[in-house]
Amino acid sequence: MGPHIQAFFDQPTNTITYLLGDPGTKDAAVIDPVLDWDHKAGTADIRSAEALLAAAEAGGWRIAHILETHAHADHLSAAPFIKARTGAPIGIGARITEVQRIFRPVFNLQGMAPDGADFDLLFEDGSRFRVGHLEVEVMHLPGHTPACVGYHVRTGNEASADVFVGDTLFMHDYGTARCDFPGGDARTLYRSIQRLLALPPETRLWMCHDYKAPGRDQFAWQSTVAEQRASNPHVKDGKTEEEFVAFRTQRDTTLAAPALLLPSIQVNVRAGRFPAAESNGVRYLKVPVTATAAAILD
Repeated sequence: MGPHIQAFFDQPTNTITYLLGDPGTKDAAVIDPVLDWDHKAGTADIRSAEALLAAAEAGGWRIAHILETHAHADHLSAAPFIKARTGAPIGIGARITEVQRIFRPVFNLQGMAPDGADFDLLFEDGSRFRVGHLEVEVMHLPGHTPACVGYHVRTGNEASADVFVGDTLFMHDYGTARCDFPGGDARTLYRSIQRLLALPPETRLWMCHDYKAPGRDQFAWQSTVAEQRASNPHVKDGKTEEEFVAFRTQRDTTLAAPALLLPSIQVNVRAGRFPAAESNGVRYLKVPVTATAAAILD
């Protein structure tokens, strides 16, 4: 019997959270959970996470893992809330420590835990664990960020079944992730994608985001290796590494920063935890300011 995969689409951030479950044991994992964040008001809510937990309870699923594919720059993680409700550990790629070292000085994060300590599980490339009887192998897929991973799920004796790819790939009619964040690299991303495209053609690939490619009216988040190789405009068969690097590098120069970049990064590198409350009981996120000397008068 194959895994249970239930998708929860958050349209404000175009993010897909997954409930992955083993029907035989009813053990489950949550992948890339979303916290509802109103950026204009500076308020956080748990509607999306509550809906996911309600679906898990209705299906009789016991959440045993919370898995992040990377430190997201476009939404805040609800991992701490789900952990508080379920006791499940939070896992991420081991190179999150590199991302933390990049952004700790950017936000002058005081009192931040030692490298990686905010997370319960740090996965190396090739790490394996189980969700019930489902075997999950971690694939290190850097390029979008240094710490990106995919979760390759096998059932029984199947050589390949499902991979949750994070931001490494988008739908086969849309393309690939940007590489201009600190620590990102287009050449590295191309090689990570080739690891995915070397899997058997029928392997199902589950996206973390969808933005509806031109001409498509519905959001979608499940593709296959065969569909990516045949149709992905950035990396389909015949696209060389040099062509991809040239395209991706130029394209990234035209992209605006994600709307939630600043709050997301400083929270998500801490496994979704907000900074401690200050003396007035309020928690604050930081906005680094870059300006000419004339623009700021002390």
